Amino acid sequence: MNPLSQKSSRDSFKMEHMVTPATRAGAYRRQPAGYLAFFPAEFPPADLVVDGDLLIAMSRADRALARLDGVSTALGDVDLFIRMYMLREATDSSRIEGTQASLVDVVGAQSGPAPPDRRDDVGEVENYVRAMSHGLDRLATQPASLRLVKEIHQVLMSGARGGAPHLTPGEFRRSQNRIGGTSPGDARYTPPPPDEMHRPLSEWESFLHERDRVPPLLQLGLIHAQFETIHPFLDGNGRVGRLLITFLLVEWEILARPLLYLSIFFNAHRDEYYSRLQAVRDEGAWERWLRFFVDGVAETADDAARTVKGVLDLRERHRDAIGGLGSRAANAYKLHDHLFSSPVVDVKSVHDLLGVVETTAGRLLTDLEALGIIVERTGRKRGRSWLYSEYLDLFTTSEERSVSQV
Repeated sequence: MNPLSQKSSRDSFKMEHMVTPATRAGAYRRQPAGYLAFFPAEFPPADLVVDGDLLIAMSRADRALARLDGVSTALGDVDLFIRMYMLREATDSSRIEGTQASLVDVVGAQSGPAPPDRRDDVGEVENYVRAMSHGLDRLATQPASLRLVKEIHQVLMSGARGGAPHLTPGEFRRSQNRIGGTSPGDARYTPPPPDEMHRPLSEWESFLHERDRVPPLLQLGLIHAQFETIHPFLDGNGRVGRLLITFLLVEWEILARPLLYLSIFFNAHRDEYYSRLQAVRDEGAWERWLRFFVDGVAETADDAARTVKGVLDLRERHRDAIGGLGSRAANAYKLHDHLFSSPVVDVKSVHDLLGVVETTAGRLLTDLEALGIIVERTGRKRGRSWLYSEYLDLFTTSEERSVSQV
């Protein structure tokens, strides 16, 4: 029997108010104000069909994750540039929500203010990185939970454009929200009313810890889709939901380091990402969503492994070049390692990093520029800064580089 057809304390409407047929994911119900809101069915779905195609896709994704984890574990230097992966994820996840800041904009803001038309967007991306770092740190002391989800949301939304008090950072919503449109009545999707969220949120949290019910990648896909369906915050749901994918990959020890970020894939296939999620609600199309999700894991893991190898090859080549600097090589090596987490530098930042006088800092930057490792990005004689451009190119597309303000 479909759980939505059973009597319960959460079913405040008679059957005649269920104006759309129930799917495996739930049903839309007419609200007193006249709009339709979605009421999730019991979760997770008990009737998933894992056919041969999905099994093959899962096997391919598992192999890609194993290769990525193998590369990152065998080559321990990946910790140097994990921050760039975080910035890449933060930029793409925020762009899905409509921000315009590119990775180059965000990196450039490390050495000076962002362009006025990108300042708010860059702030949102930087908050995303803080939320990601906070969540990864907290996983060392507590498992993923609704409490942690609210903590992450608090960090994500505080102080940025979306952090207005009426959006209640760190608290589940107490009013109706929507996706698209100007009101729930013309929205693309209207999530469950706030007083109907408690049961699906409780089921969702319980499923986080049921490790033997379905294969891990399918569990991740189900968790993400259901979180976006419940949409428990007034804003920031998409970003929190995508952060959780990386957190769970690390908590479940599928990856030793946070190197897989699906927002890159979701942003590249944004329309399909939204339509697959909506098809779960409208049609109960869990399997089609899971195939899309698993394919995204495989593609993103393969790309990440190639990037890891590319970065390490670049590092080795540039360290070889630095070796020719003689007595200045020791400080140049330290500066070079710093570039992997902060690829934009100026004289002051090198002075602060190495504790050398500014003339020595400037000479080091000139040395690396002469070796072709960094490029001066301002074209000015004063207030200059340098970019580790060849490294940044490994994380950006040609389109991003052409439109970004560098």
